[in-house]
Amino acid sequence: MPATRLFDRAVIRLSPQSDEEDVAAFLQGLVTNNVMGALPTYAGLLSPQGKTLFDFIVWPAGHGQLLIDCEKDGADELAKRLSLYRLRRKIAVEVDPEVAVHWEAHLGDGAVPDPRLADLGQRWLAPTSADDEPTDAIWRAHRLSLGVPEGRAEMGDILWLEANAIELNGVAFDKGCYIGQENTARMNWRQKVNRRLVVVPLDRSDEKRRRAVYPELGPGPGYAVDHLRVVDLDPADLPAWQRPAVSPAE
Repeated sequence: MPATRLFDRAVIRLSPQSDEEDVAAFLQGLVTNNVMGALPTYAGLLSPQGKTLFDFIVWPAGHGQLLIDCEKDGADELAKRLSLYRLRRKIAVEVDPEVAVHWEAHLGDGAVPDPRLADLGQRWLAPTSADDEPTDAIWRAHRLSLGVPEGRAEMGDILWLEANAIELNGVAFDKGCYIGQENTARMNWRQKVNRRLVVVPLDRSDEKRRRAVYPELGPGPGYAVDHLRVVDLDPADLPAWQRPAVSPAE
């Protein structure tokens, strides 16, 4: 059996506890992307200032439920925060240990392309099994080789658009209000994204602007995730999906 499970990921289940409750409508007013349309979709939960608290993928689950594919280390905190926003609504929010996140680098086996970037490969959810084998290190190396940041160590407290949310399909500007929407929409309207999260070879990383480091991954010295000024970036050094965002307008 091939190793496909991402043990560094967890799944949060949101379930209506009455026929009148609408889980998608509840989440729609909190997160950056449209969760009332086609799923899965990539989204974030932000601070009121538009800075990243959590990033995740939202999946359909049937019977009015939604599943959130998120970092395992932050799953309990994310579930707690969503529960606070729930107030008196009859919606259950809990980490579901019976569901696992799986990944493969290729496409075409009936799973779903990663909603951020198809080159990331395919993902799916499945019941946990004692036979699950980990592929977290291979996933991380693949993701970083494509220049895609993920998780709180790399993205936490960074403005959502500076975390490449537009380019990675993580924001909908026509969906209505959500937490952090005002500053996020203003930045987009003014085209004022002055910094970017970028994945760079470790030997070219700016230690003062470094968010995360992975010396054991990748060719040569490894990778780092830096938070750099757009004016200091050379588009030729960036992955193809990121270049248009930092290229000077003609």
